[in-house]
Amino acid sequence: MNIQVRPASVFEDVKAVIGPKSPTANVCWCLSYRIPAKLNNELRGPDRGEYVAGLCDAGTPPGVLAYDGDEPAGWAAVAPRADTSFARSRTIPHVDDLPVWSLWCIRVRPGFRKRGVSHALIAGAVEFARAQGAPVVEAYPLDNGDAHADMTMAYPGLRKNFERAGFSHAADTTSVLAGHPRIVMRLDLR
Repeated sequence: MNIQVRPASVFEDVKAVIGPKSPTANVCWCLSYRIPAKLNNELRGPDRGEYVAGLCDAGTPPGVLAYDGDEPAGWAAVAPRADTSFARSRTIPHVDDLPVWSLWCIRVRPGFRKRGVSHALIAGAVEFARAQGAPVVEAYPLDNGDAHADMTMAYPGLRKNFERAGFSHAADTTSVLAGHPRIVMRLDLR
């Protein structure tokens, strides 16, 4: 595999990775942390995809995509924390007042897993944030140790993968997902 990571500006490729099989399904589309809760609850079925299409077309792409050749293999959501619900989170603390970027979702398509795509996505998201002027990238992965993590709910990533990418533990949180605590991990880009 020759994995390349690029900004997620092609909606059809984003849809291939995070879109539902049925256009009327109410799936996340990686909007849950990106938009206010009220809007997230109001957007249903195809409206969710249309919202993401607008994000792909407007200014800064909503994340990055990993490609194996021309085939989209994975997705990572990354954006300024101030533009996400992490800016107001009661369970995930702010470490400082720097204008950090949040990396909160990593998804690898079936057929591309166990091939290093998530590692490429983390590195690509960091480079994307760096190119946008981010001083720090922050992630909120599961701290599962050696315990098995349900891959359906491991979308924030795993601590060990962020450690391999050079991130350091910055803070504990009161957030728990799939039975595992989440932590704040950071990579200083300054």
